[in-house]
Amino acid sequence: MNMEYNFDEIIERKGTDTYKYAHVQKVCGREDVLPMWVADMDFKTPPFVMRAIENRLKQQVLGYTCPPESYYESIVNWCRSHFNWDITTSDINYVPGVVCGIYLAMQAFTEKGDKILIQEPVYHPFRIVPEGSERVIVWNHLVRTETSFAMDLEALRRDIKGCKMMILCNPHNPAGKCWDIETLREVAHICHEEGVVVVSDEIHCDMVLGGRRHIPFATVSDEAQSIAITLQAPTKTYNMPGIVCAHAIVPDSKLRTRYFGYIHNSDMDLGNIFAFDCAKACYSEEGDEWRRQMLAYVEGNIDLLTEGIARITDKIKVIRPEASFLVFLDCRGLGFKTQKECTRFFADQCHLCLNPGEMFGPGGHCYMRINLGCPRETVRKALALIEVGIKVIV
Repeated sequence: MNMEYNFDEIIERKGTDTYKYAHVQKVCGREDVLPMWVADMDFKTPPFVMRAIENRLKQQVLGYTCPPESYYESIVNWCRSHFNWDITTSDINYVPGVVCGIYLAMQAFTEKGDKILIQEPVYHPFRIVPEGSERVIVWNHLVRTETSFAMDLEALRRDIKGCKMMILCNPHNPAGKCWDIETLREVAHICHEEGVVVVSDEIHCDMVLGGRRHIPFATVSDEAQSIAITLQAPTKTYNMPGIVCAHAIVPDSKLRTRYFGYIHNSDMDLGNIFAFDCAKACYSEEGDEWRRQMLAYVEGNIDLLTEGIARITDKIKVIRPEASFLVFLDCRGLGFKTQKECTRFFADQCHLCLNPGEMFGPGGHCYMRINLGCPRETVRKALALIEVGIKVIV
């Protein structure tokens, strides 16, 4: 019998060194705000994850711990059952976080001064990591559509020339876009022709909404498989980002040898004592049931936000995500000239701490990102705060 999980429960996170509370003063210039920015959830970390940690603690020695074969097998089985993707255990390597996996790929396959393409607006570490390592960012701009964003493939053909790497966000953050197979196949063809390695950040792959199915970039063609480094993690879906646990999947033997060799020689694949047990717990039948219930609840939050904002104002457009608990809000209709004005409106008039759109690139100008991985009551509070703020400026 399946357990019913309670996502309405309010978990007090103040005073626990949680990032989203500890840094609101720095981000918003005030503390009397409702924090809905940092991309972790306010739900309890699932009980099967907590049990895995408790069982490991019972051994009473926190020593060096090897990844068991069952860890790799759990990923193989998950990819087969959820993505129709047949991989082997040798295709997988632990990495200490998806962003770190991007950094390690960049170090393994590029040099200082090399060009790396990113598609903005996009998750900001895609820019921060290369720039911090003296690589050159090439901006490939996504196109705003009526409901979301799309790739400009003709522009990609021009922009990719001379690049050594492309960092792909699949599904996309912050827009929550699930790229279709035709688009991904064309990206693979363009990058294959130019000899570009594609690092595909797929951390949101287990949070696809509306009955969709995630399409791993590496599966769309032989060309894709030959150039793809896929990065996944259970940490986002199962609300355990404090457990550093991610993995790379590289089917191509040449890429795999070079990338995994670099990771190993950097001493970055030792993992931690809880990572492997927690991942196995998530990639299980019990984990899948929790995931389904969580996603149904999040979709309810998205419905509530979409309907609520439509009732309050026509000046904010909700980009309904096809994946994830993060929602991109198009606030250009509010009429602010700068991102700072837009951000200050939400902080000062609405008392909400959200992510400013321009942190994801110039295409995010006067957008805001809101986190709906939270109890329903938090969403209701946010809508009430937005309604009060809107009355100030109309």
